[in-house]
Amino acid sequence: MTRPRKILTWTFASLVLLMASLVVIILFFDWNRIKPDLNAKVSEELHRAFAINGNLSVVWQREVDEGGWRAWVPWPHVVAEDLSLGNPDWSKPPQMVSLKRVELRISPLALLAQQVVIPRIDLTEPVAHLQRLEDGRANWTFTFDPKDPNAEPSRWGVDIGAIGFDKGHVTLDDQHLKTRLDLLIDPLGKPIPFSDIVGDKTAKKAREQGGAPQDYAFALKVKGLYHGQALSGQGKIGGLLALQDAARPFPLQAQVKIADTRVELAGTLTDPLNLGALDLRLKLAGTSLGNLYPLTGVTLPDSSPYATDGHLIANLRAREGATFRYEDFNGTIGGSDIHGNLVYVARQPRPKLSGALVSNQLLFADLAPLIGADSNAKQKARGGDSKQPADKVLPVEAFRTERWRDMDADVEFTGKRIVHSAKLPFNDLYAHAILNDGQLNLEPLRFGVAGGALDAQIRLDGRTTPLEGRAKLSARGFKLKQLFPTFELMKTSLGELNGDADITGHGNSVAALLGSANGDLKLLINDGAISRELMELAGLNVGNYVVGKIFGDKDVKINCAAADFGIKSGLATSRLFVFDTENAIVYIDGTANMATEQLDLTISPESKGWRLISLRSPLYVRGTFIKPEAGVKGVPLMLRGAGMVALGVLAGPAAGLLALVAPSEDAPNQCAPLLQQMKQGKAPKTVKG
Repeated sequence: MTRPRKILTWTFASLVLLMASLVVIILFFDWNRIKPDLNAKVSEELHRAFAINGNLSVVWQREVDEGGWRAWVPWPHVVAEDLSLGNPDWSKPPQMVSLKRVELRISPLALLAQQVVIPRIDLTEPVAHLQRLEDGRANWTFTFDPKDPNAEPSRWGVDIGAIGFDKGHVTLDDQHLKTRLDLLIDPLGKPIPFSDIVGDKTAKKAREQGGAPQDYAFALKVKGLYHGQALSGQGKIGGLLALQDAARPFPLQAQVKIADTRVELAGTLTDPLNLGALDLRLKLAGTSLGNLYPLTGVTLPDSSPYATDGHLIANLRAREGATFRYEDFNGTIGGSDIHGNLVYVARQPRPKLSGALVSNQLLFADLAPLIGADSNAKQKARGGDSKQPADKVLPVEAFRTERWRDMDADVEFTGKRIVHSAKLPFNDLYAHAILNDGQLNLEPLRFGVAGGALDAQIRLDGRTTPLEGRAKLSARGFKLKQLFPTFELMKTSLGELNGDADITGHGNSVAALLGSANGDLKLLINDGAISRELMELAGLNVGNYVVGKIFGDKDVKINCAAADFGIKSGLATSRLFVFDTENAIVYIDGTANMATEQLDLTISPESKGWRLISLRSPLYVRGTFIKPEAGVKGVPLMLRGAGMVALGVLAGPAAGLLALVAPSEDAPNQCAPLLQQMKQGKAPKTVKG
């Protein structure tokens, strides 16, 4: 053998021996010997105490799933037992996380490209205690201080494909959110197919979208406090959290009760590494929609008890902000049905709620909580802040304006049919609510009433303290025979009711707004009728008394009823309030104080014929709105209306009310001649009886 060949042979043999030695060392190396250095290095980097307290081993195995020549390359399979990770210095509990066992495998070829690729990590009996202080410090936030601030970032990257786990225990103490939770995870005795929970239709749809949801593998139980409110619940989840594989949706199912709110959900989470998307069937139920605010941050109005069932789709990585779509939901609010679609976008500077809602049959009583006009018992059940005093009619419950600047909204609501009673036949409702930076506009708010329409524009500025509001209302074409369908004399009437109001005020409740109101109120009724029976039907006991005193028990035809009130600082004063009947003209003077809810009215009838009215003195109506009293004044009856017309006091209001006279092809409007006479300073011809 020549010398060069001998050198080459010895060199090759040495390399083989070296390789063999390395393989032997790697295969039989006691990896526990590096634990002290490894623990110290990780602790230094994390600024936390980290330790592998149990055995550390590495087993080399081929990955047959790799295919081709790669399948012959052995991968290191790392197993570490009894691991612990400490808390930062400010946290009293010493441990943040402990694990009975961790198993993982690393791609050796990816290391050549400076990538640590770990297809899967399996965690055995994980225990985690998560904590966040009021000042925002959280023990799950790590600080990495580079030794050289000017050094380039590391080119190494970490890619974890999936996390598998078994039973575990997680606690959360979040002082910032006033939340304390205790979560237990235990294996199910037997995996439950995804379709058994969500149904075959939903499971088929998930497969058609490219996903193959896992079976439910674990049961979970949770209890504690969420935003300061008691929470308890249970559910089921999958066993493998696929961080990089969106084709393997992670199944979720839960029933949770938070205070008086009940939540049920079933569906999937995809792209969990980035909390990418949710696709859930979501059911919600509770005593008031307003109670969802402390749980979700979504500003919703107070309501009667509700329940909804719909499809929640969330894209938590949307460009404009995390987007939640509650689609095709159905439900009830009180005794009313509710359907629609809502979209919530967590945008900046404020999130926004938009959508359209429809109710096929809306109970008028279910609108009362919107302004605090429901009963004390119902207010208490939904957690109302202010209880209505027994001696007050106007709602005193405060609007929660502090919530209005937390969110914007653009929501349309349609009530196709409104159920009230035969006393007040509403037909339909349409409202367009726009909330923008604390300003709430209802433009329009429209009711169909008795063949006519009540149109309103309401603006409430919640940015001011107290709230400032304005309401413009227009009532047109209310058909009297539809307004009072059970009153026989009105069934042949062709008369209508028309009116206008323009009111401003300030205050954080309906009572406060009206108690400070300034503005005008005008009302005109043409061709109607009145009787004690009608007053009883309307529940107006005082009106029953007044009508009986003036007209007795007869049904009386009304040619025209006209009212014009000026309102200043909550005091409504009659500028013109007159009823022109077939037998008499009745003038009403006085005030209605909405701040104190007091009435002070004088009713003076002027007969159109001999002995048709026997009343010799004017009547009065005094007292509170809720319990007014009526009686006869101890002074002679005077020609009140004729004197006021002569002085020109009624001329201006009469001219203003002429704008409400609606032309009709069916019958002449009988208010027009009455108001024209008053406008010209002429009193209708009357004879004192």
